[in-house]
Amino acid sequence: MAIPIRISPLCRWTGRTLSSLSAGHRREVSLSAKRRFICTSTGNHLQFRLNERTAHSSLDLFKKDTGIIYRMLGLDPSQVQDDPERFREWAVVLGDKKISSERHYWEVTVKKSQEFRLGVAEAVMSRDECVGTSSSSWVFGYAQRKWFAMTGSKVVPVTLVGKPDRVGILLDYDAGFVGLVDIEKPRIIHTLRARFTAPVCPAFGLWDGEILTHSGLEEPEGLK
Repeated sequence: MAIPIRISPLCRWTGRTLSSLSAGHRREVSLSAKRRFICTSTGNHLQFRLNERTAHSSLDLFKKDTGIIYRMLGLDPSQVQDDPERFREWAVVLGDKKISSERHYWEVTVKKSQEFRLGVAEAVMSRDECVGTSSSSWVFGYAQRKWFAMTGSKVVPVTLVGKPDRVGILLDYDAGFVGLVDIEKPRIIHTLRARFTAPVCPAFGLWDGEILTHSGLEEPEGLK
């Protein structure tokens, strides 16, 4: 069983400050971009775009606000439209849908990134905090070639080695968990338990490269 580790805050504005996580016991899981088990659905599955109003000035949105690219220097904050919804300190952006019930699934393609976070955060979380260090967020992160699960500055190593091209995120609001999904199997690799008390949004942190979101997907069969 993984032991939660309390470490110094892992977020940073434009530099890198991720502390090492204990290696623990890991086994490799192959994550492929192949879509054998997932199909696009026209049903009432969650569809969202990224909310530009929340995007930190170092993040640019593209592909009709479904993708994020990190800019090392970013924009001068004075050149970005002032908006109380915008993250002011950390390279974070939220999805534009608030979720307060039921079960939802989406996927993320990772391109040329060695440091990112994927999960959910309360829609009203402080814009001066970062996803993962805030107790109002639940995320899976990748940094220093390691995966981890994080909420409220508590870090748990995830038993996954290697860098994926594409992963899934499963949110069950009513059951109280967020899962990281291997889309190749498919199966849930790791879950973060939560007691949700407010609406949450898909949440993303990015500190290099780019990621692309895929929503409106059917949940793979067999996920518990």
